[in-house]
Amino acid sequence: MSGDGTVGKALDVLDQVAGFARPVRFGELLDQSRYPKATLYRFLQVLTNQGMLSYDPDRQTYALGLRLVRLAHGAWTQSSLAPIARPFLDRLSTQVGETVHLAQLDHAQVLYVDKRNATQPVAMYSQAGKVGPAYCTGVGKAMLAFLPEPDLGTALAQQSFHRFTDQTLDSEAALRAELDAIRGRGYAFDREEHEPGIICIAMPILTERGRMLGALSVTGPTSRTDLDRLETWAPALADTAEQIAREVQAWRFPDQDVRQTGS
Repeated sequence: MSGDGTVGKALDVLDQVAGFARPVRFGELLDQSRYPKATLYRFLQVLTNQGMLSYDPDRQTYALGLRLVRLAHGAWTQSSLAPIARPFLDRLSTQVGETVHLAQLDHAQVLYVDKRNATQPVAMYSQAGKVGPAYCTGVGKAMLAFLPEPDLGTALAQQSFHRFTDQTLDSEAALRAELDAIRGRGYAFDREEHEPGIICIAMPILTERGRMLGALSVTGPTSRTDLDRLETWAPALADTAEQIAREVQAWRFPDQDVRQTGS
């Protein structure tokens, strides 16, 4: 439930349309909406008039509008690590030959902002622009591990701890123990915790003062790799993460010391 009035409700409807990942009819939206028919229709009309949605009168379907696409492109350019990280990801992808992911935290979830496919691609959940759970993905755990308190506590309270596989960590206590281990070695693993047969090593992207900017990973199927083999890429991942962090700090996110000092 949104607590942001009319704007929040309209954004709820926009999120609902986007969640279908295809053009959607009014009846389908109404079936899943918490708003009455007239209210839902009014929000759809406003969003369409503003260009945030488009309406196809022949098919009678709603889809994301061009104005939203322009805004998304602006956000990707201004706020995402992806444009700056692109050449470094290309270099790492060529070096390792497996799938490379770049991710950021979005409201305690993982937002995949870029991806390079392996030399021999394997179907997996992650795609650029897709949102995934933080507690059971390598990039998610790598980012959570380097969040300061109380941000970490807030993020953990928002995890569902749904068991996707037998390897999924299903409690805050188990995840906190894992995050301690990640801090100790500097990187995270996904041990088939989100998808059966898919494993990864993930490295946080940190500023010089330790502020977490995102994470990147090397991911592969258990049919052709294992965690020991993936771990050999830790130095290359660390080097890539450092290069991205330096570039990001210089151009986009200058790191400011917000710590209070005594007088």
